[in-house]
Amino acid sequence: MKKHILASLILAFSGLSHTAFAQQILRIGVDPTFAPFESKATDGSLQGFDIDLGNAICAQAKVTCQWVEIGFDATIPALNARKFDAILSAMAMTEKRREQVAFSDMLYNTPNALIALNSSTLSHDTASLQGKKIGVAQGTIQETYAKKKWEPQGVEVISYANQMEIYPDLVSGRLDGSLTNIISAEQGFLDKPEGKNFAIKATITDKEVFGDGVGIALRKDDKTNLQLINLALAEIHKNGTYDRLAKKYFNYSVYP
Repeated sequence: MKKHILASLILAFSGLSHTAFAQQILRIGVDPTFAPFESKATDGSLQGFDIDLGNAICAQAKVTCQWVEIGFDATIPALNARKFDAILSAMAMTEKRREQVAFSDMLYNTPNALIALNSSTLSHDTASLQGKKIGVAQGTIQETYAKKKWEPQGVEVISYANQMEIYPDLVSGRLDGSLTNIISAEQGFLDKPEGKNFAIKATITDKEVFGDGVGIALRKDDKTNLQLINLALAEIHKNGTYDRLAKKYFNYSVYP
C-alpha cells in the first residue's frame, strides 16, 4: 500500500512539474518602432525579425512568449524592476550595458548609417557635421555615439522618443540627418516613398561604443533563462530556423 501511495505521489508531482513547464511564460520587453527588427502591422500585431526570432526561441525552448511593449530607454530599468524577463529589441551589447544586465549569445551584428538628403555634403568628417542637426532615438547606442563623438565638436544632437518620430522631421527639413541602424534606415525609410530623396552618407563603426553586436538582455542573476535562451538559440542555428528567418528579412548575412 505504501509503495502504491508513493508511486501515485511521484506521478502526481511529475504531472504538476510537466504542467508548470508547459505553461512557463517568458515575458519579453520590446519597443516596436524599429522596422524591420520590430514594428507593428496594420492590425496592431507585432512583426519583424526580432519578433520572429523571439517566437522561434520560445517555441524551441517550449515556453510561451509574452511580449511587453515599452519605450527603448525604459527597457533596462523595467527589466531590473522585474516587469518582464528579457529585452529583445535590437539592443547592442556594450560594456556599459553589461554593467547593468547579462546578455545572451549574439543574435546579429549590423553597422550604423548616417542618412541625409541626396544633395547633402554630410560625411564621416566631423567638420561636415558642425552646426548641423542630427536626430537620434533616445536611449539607443546611436544616441550615445552622437553625444560622445559629435556633440563636443559642435553638432546639435536631438533625441526623439523613437526612430519613427525622426523621419517626418528629416523629410520636412527640421533635421539635417539621422544616425541609426543601417538596415532600419534602408527598410524603414530609404526604401519607402518618403525616403526617395535621401541616402546613406556614411557607415559608422566603432566597437568601443557600438559593442559586440545585438543580444537578448536579462537580469544578471537570471541564470535559468540565460541558459534556456542560449540553448534554444544554438538549436535554431543548428536546425536552419535562424537562416530561414534571416533570409525573410535580409539579402545578406547579419550573423558573422
